[in-house]
Amino acid sequence: MNHNDRLTRLRYALDIKDSDMIEIFRLGGMQVTREDILAMLKKIDEENYEQELTDEGLERFLNGMIISQRGVKKDAPEPVFELRQGNANNIMLKKLKIALKLTSDDMIDVLDDVGVTVTKSEMSAFFRKEGHKNYKTCGDNYTRNFLKGLIGWYR
Repeated sequence: MNHNDRLTRLRYALDIKDSDMIEIFRLGGMQVTREDILAMLKKIDEENYEQELTDEGLERFLNGMIISQRGVKKDAPEPVFELRQGNANNIMLKKLKIALKLTSDDMIDVLDDVGVTVTKSEMSAFFRKEGHKNYKTCGDNYTRNFLKGLIGWYR
C-alpha cells in the first residue's frame, strides 16, 4: 500500500470533501489545489497514481488533520518529519489516534468491528518509538482494516 492508497482510503473512511482536504493540507503547511487532490486520488493503473504523494506530503496531511480536529498547540515546535515507507502505517495510526481523539481501546474496537483481533500490548507496540525493544511494524493489513472499520464509526 502506498501513500496515495492511504490518503484515498482515509478520505473515503472519514468522508472528507475536496475543499476540506485542501484546508487540511494548508494547515499542515502544504499548498495544494483541487487539481492536485484529484491527481493524487486518480489511478493510472493498478499501482500508480497521476501524482505521487510523498512521505512529507502524507505527514503534512496527517499533521493538518490533527490541527483541524484539535486546534493549534501553543508553543509547538516545528514538526519533525519522521515518516518513510517502512513506518508509514505506524505514524498514520499514531496521528489518527491523536486527530480523532481515540483511545487504544477505541482503536481495538474499530478493528474488532471488521473481524480483526488485536491485543492491547500489540496495539501499544505499534505506537512505540522505532528502535524500542517492543516496537512492532504495523502491516498494511492492519491499516487497511482500521480504515475500513472507521467507515462504520464516521459515515
